[in-house]
Amino acid sequence: VEENNFANINPVFFTTSQAGQKAPVFGGKDAGELKNAFDIEELKKLDIIVTCQGGDYTNEVYPKLKETGWNGYWIDAASALRMKDDAIIVLDPVNQHVISEGLKNGIKTFVGGNCTVSLMLMAIGGLFEKDLVEWVSVATYQAASGAGAKNMRELLSQMGELEDSVKAELANPASSILEIERKVTAKMRAEDFPTENFGAALGGSLIPWIDKLLPETGQTKEEWKGYAETNKILGLSDNPIPVDGLCVRIGALRCHSQAFTIKLKKDIPLAEIEQIIACHNE
Repeated sequence: VEENNFANINPVFFTTSQAGQKAPVFGGKDAGELKNAFDIEELKKLDIIVTCQGGDYTNEVYPKLKETGWNGYWIDAASALRMKDDAIIVLDPVNQHVISEGLKNGIKTFVGGNCTVSLMLMAIGGLFEKDLVEWVSVATYQAASGAGAKNMRELLSQMGELEDSVKAELANPASSILEIERKVTAKMRAEDFPTENFGAALGGSLIPWIDKLLPETGQTKEEWKGYAETNKILGLSDNPIPVDGLCVRIGALRCHSQAFTIKLKKDIPLAEIEQIIACHNE
């Protein structure tokens, strides 16, 4: 806004729950009232739609909008369209060449990538750029935030219940840590322990499983994304680089962590590898 990048855009704001309320002022322009985000007639009037409503919204609205003949630009933070042939996953510090080529070829659907895939490519993108990577094995440790606000709340609720179950023991320095651990474990296994969203105890533990099983590969969907989305971002789907690993949900509110094992196509001095990585991130 400060750089006047939106000077030629007339904003229209949509909502799934507050239609009719006052819309925000953007770039000094009054956008009037919030419109219904499910109103296809209103949506198809737009040249560009930017949405971060989530996959369920995209799956419901996008096909209906396209059926009307709408041919505008759809820019989406959700995962629903990532692997479509007519969509590009955007990570412009890494794949600007793919984005530019797509624009030349008439691609109009642009989607944000998986968080850990994007972080990996931002970190070691230089090695891919120079075609040095033979394969990658990655271990990711992902916070509750990656699963959404409801899951973050559930983690905090779990933490609270675990503390409440041993509050008296914690207040007594002479109490046995083994007894505290037994009580905590029993609470985590109790039928009334809040696990509606995660399906298991994350507070005081971890879950070595994110998303659903893909029977055809034996991976979880999150693990599969490391392979599929990496190669699509890089424009290598026809000649993919093997990417495999393990994705673990950890009991933290925010902050993901990753560890890589990388097989290079040739021997390179460590100092040169460090320089390639550093220069790519300038």
